[in-house]
Amino acid sequence: MPDASPTARALRTLELIQGRPGITAEGLAGELGVTERAARRYVGVLREAEIPVESTRGRYGGYRLGRGVRLPPVTFSAAEALALVMAALDGHHEAGDPAGPVGAALGKLVRALPAGVAAQAEVVRRTTAPAPDRSAARPDPTTTAVLVQGCAEHRRIRLTYRSGNGTEWDADVEPWSVVVRHSRWYLLCRTARDEVRAYRVDRVRAATVLDEVFTPPADLDPVALLEENLATGWEYATEVEIDAPLDDVAHWVSPALGRLTAVDERTTRLVGSTSNPWWYAEQLVRTPAPYRVIGCPELRETTRALGRRLLDAAG
Repeated sequence: MPDASPTARALRTLELIQGRPGITAEGLAGELGVTERAARRYVGVLREAEIPVESTRGRYGGYRLGRGVRLPPVTFSAAEALALVMAALDGHHEAGDPAGPVGAALGKLVRALPAGVAAQAEVVRRTTAPAPDRSAARPDPTTTAVLVQGCAEHRRIRLTYRSGNGTEWDADVEPWSVVVRHSRWYLLCRTARDEVRAYRVDRVRAATVLDEVFTPPADLDPVALLEENLATGWEYATEVEIDAPLDDVAHWVSPALGRLTAVDERTTRLVGSTSNPWWYAEQLVRTPAPYRVIGCPELRETTRALGRRLLDAAG
C-alpha cells in the first residue's frame, strides 16, 4: 500500500485484526508495507477512535478486537462469494484454511455470529477433517467467475485451454452454461466453427470476456446437452464395437465415451473422441461384454498395454 493514506492504512489495520486475531505488529507491518513502529501507530489511531484493540505479550501474543465492537455488514469479494457457492455445490474446498477464499469468507460469517454460536462454529471449522474426493478437480474461482460472467451477460469469451495430454490452444467461444457433473466443472459452449463443446473448467488456463454478444439457444438444456457432447471434438477419434444389444450397452457405457447406435440386434457401435486414450481404455475395460477397438491407433495401443498389465497382475 505505498500510496495509501493514513486513514486507509488504519482501516486496513482494523480489517487485518478482525480477519486474523492474534496478528503481531510484525505481521501488520508486512501487510501494510510499513515499519513495525508505524504499524503500532495505526493501532494507536484505532484506540483513539475508541475501538477496543487488545494486545497480548509473549510468544503467541498479538492484537485482537475486544468485546463491544460493532462489526460492519459482512461483505464478500467476487472470488470469496463464488468460492462459497462452489464449496456448497461440490463440498470439496478446504473451509478450514483461512488463507483460501472459502476460509476467508467463512471467517467473516463466523465473526458476524453471536459469541456463543461463533465459538461452536469455529471449533467445527477448525477440527472437522473432511475426506476429500481425490478424483475431483477444483477449478480456480477467479477463472470460473469470468466464465460465469460471460454466460450471464451473453458475451463471447477468449480462453486458453490445455487438454488432458498437455496440448494447449486458444479459442473464442460462446459460453452457454457452467455445469457441475460428478464433481467436475464444465463450460458448455459453441466454438467459432459452430460446434458445441464441453470444456473442463479446471483446464482453462486463462479467460477474458469480450465485447461481442450472442444469443444462446432458446430451448437450451445444459445438463442434457453436456451429456451429449462430452465425447466430441477431442484429439483422438474413437470407434468401438460391443457384442451386446444397444439397450444393455446403454446401461454400461457412460455418455462421456460417445454415442451408441445399433449395428444389429446383438452388436452396438460406440463412436466418440478423447484427449486421453489411457482413460478411455480404462473406462472400456469395465464393459461386461466382448468389444473391439476399430481404428484409432492410440486407443488400440493403450488397450493392448492395459490388457498386458491386467494379465501380468493375474500372474
